[in-house]
Amino acid sequence: MKKFFDSLQALWAVCGVALGMTLFGSCIKNDIPYPVEVLEIVAVEGEGFTVAPTGIDRSACTVTLSLEEQTDIRRVKITSVTYNNEAAVADVELAGGVFDFRTPLHVTLSLYQDYPWTLYADQQIARTFTVEGQIGATEWEVENHIARVYVPEGQDLQNITVTSLKLGPEGITEMTPGVEELTSFESVRYVDIRYHGDIVERWYLYVIPTEVTVEMTAADGWSRVIWLKALGQSGNAMGFRYRPTGTEEWLEVPDVKIDGGTFSARLVVEPESSYEVKAYCGEDETAPRTVTTEGEAQLPNAGLESWCTLKDIVYPYAESDEPFWGTGNVGAAVAGATLTDKSADIRPGSSGSYSARLESLFANVAGLGKFAAGNLYTGTYVKNVGTNGIITFGRPFALRPTALRLWMKYNCGAIDKIKGLPAGTDLQIGDPDKGSIYIALGTWTKEEYGVTQEKDGPRTYGTDSSPICIDTRNEATFFDPHGKDVVGYGELVMDYSTPEWTQVTIPIDYVATDIRPTHIIIVCSGSRYGDYFTGSTQSLMYIDDVELLYD
Repeated sequence: MKKFFDSLQALWAVCGVALGMTLFGSCIKNDIPYPVEVLEIVAVEGEGFTVAPTGIDRSACTVTLSLEEQTDIRRVKITSVTYNNEAAVADVELAGGVFDFRTPLHVTLSLYQDYPWTLYADQQIARTFTVEGQIGATEWEVENHIARVYVPEGQDLQNITVTSLKLGPEGITEMTPGVEELTSFESVRYVDIRYHGDIVERWYLYVIPTEVTVEMTAADGWSRVIWLKALGQSGNAMGFRYRPTGTEEWLEVPDVKIDGGTFSARLVVEPESSYEVKAYCGEDETAPRTVTTEGEAQLPNAGLESWCTLKDIVYPYAESDEPFWGTGNVGAAVAGATLTDKSADIRPGSSGSYSARLESLFANVAGLGKFAAGNLYTGTYVKNVGTNGIITFGRPFALRPTALRLWMKYNCGAIDKIKGLPAGTDLQIGDPDKGSIYIALGTWTKEEYGVTQEKDGPRTYGTDSSPICIDTRNEATFFDPHGKDVVGYGELVMDYSTPEWTQVTIPIDYVATDIRPTHIIIVCSGSRYGDYFTGSTQSLMYIDDVELLYD
C-alpha cells in the first residue's frame, strides 16, 4: 500500500511539469534532522526602485533592486519584504530600513535551517556623449569615468561641436564646464559633475582621430537572414550592399536603421547559400565579406501523427522511433488517467490524421488527488523518486529559427484548483486559467544543468541529448527564460478561449545574433501553473502541425 501511495504522490508532482521547468539547484543546506523548510524572499518593495520577477533568483538566493536614476544608492529605503513562510526570521530587519547599496546587503533567513540571501542594487544611468561627424558609437568606461568618441583623421580638434552630453542622473546633476564651453579637444577634457549634494565625479572626455570612416562590425548568417552591423561617420549616407557569390551586380540592402554613427540591417536571403556583403559610408566602403547561410530543419513528429501505447501508457512517438516529445502520462497512469493523447480532431486542411489533446484534470485515487495539467514538451520522463519525479529537458538543435508556428485551439476554463502560485502572481478561484506555449533555445550542458542532489550526494540525470535535469522536489528551481544560457525565447500566454482551430506564430527574441544554440525546448500546457497544481479542470488544448520559421 505504501508503494501505491508513493506512486500516486509521484503523479501529483510530475503531472504539473508543463511550464516553469526547473533548471537550477537550490540554496538548501540541511545539517540537522529537522523538517526542511525552504525560506525565500518573494517580494521587496520600497522607494525609488523596483524588483522585476527576474530580479529574484531563488536558485542563487539573490534579489536585485533596479534603482531609478535619481535614487541615492547610499540611502535606499525598503518599506516591506515578503517571505514564503511567515515564520521566517531574518537577522537583518529589512522593512522600514534605509541601506547603503554601494556594497551588497547580506541577510540570513532562519527557521529549522539557515538560508543566506544577498540583495544587490543595479542603477542604470542613461549617459550620452556625441559630437558632430562622429564615427561609430561612443566607448564608455563607466567605472573609470571615461568616454571616447572617434572622428575622421584631419578634423579640426579645436572646433568640435558636442551634440549631446549627459553624465549623471536626469534633472539633478550639475556639470562644470557646461556643454557650450566644450569645443577644443586637442587633449583630454575634464568635466566635473555633482549630484545628491555631495557626490562628485570627474569625467575624462576624449575625441580621437581615426583613419577608419566605415567598418563592418558584424555579418551573422542564419538560415534565411543575414544580420548586418557597421559603424560610419554620422551625417553621411550609410548602408549595405550585397550580391550572391559569383554574380556581378551589387544590390542595395533595404530598411537600414541608423543610430548616430552606427547602422544595422536584417537582410532576408536563401538558406544554404553564399553571399558577399559590404558596408558603405559616403564614398567609402569596406572590403567584401563572404557569408554562407545555414540550412533549415523541422522537428521530429512535428505533425503529431506518431503515437504508441506501451503498458497502458500513451507516448507521442512511434514505438520504433527515437523519442523526441514527452508528457506527464507516466505519472498519470498511476490513477488510470491520460493527460495527453492523440485526437482525430485535426486542423483544417491537414493532410494528417491526428493532433495532440492536452487535458487538465484532477487525478483522484481512493479519495486522494491533486490537479495536473495536460502537457507536451521536448524531453524525457526519467523516473519517480519517492513522492516526486525526475525528467530531462531539451533536444539537440543548432539552427536559429526566427519564430514558432503551429495550429491550436483552447478551451480556457475558470480556475477551480489552487495549491500554490509563483511570487507576485495573484489568481483566485473563478479567474480564467492560462494556457501557455513557449520555445527556448540555449547552450545548456549536462555538467551544469543535468545534476540534482540526492541523499548520497550529487547525481547527473542530464545527458548530452537532453541536458537539463528537472527535479520536482525543489520548486525553487523553475525555468528562467532570462537565464544566462538562454539564447532565444518566445512565449504565448492565453487567458481566453479559442474555440476554432487557429494558426499562431510566436516570434523568438534572441540575446545576440552571433551565438549558436545547442538545444531546443518547446513546452505546451493547458494550465500555465500546473507545476504549482493550480488551474482549471475544464481547460483543454489541442496542438497540431508544429513548424519552425526561419525568415
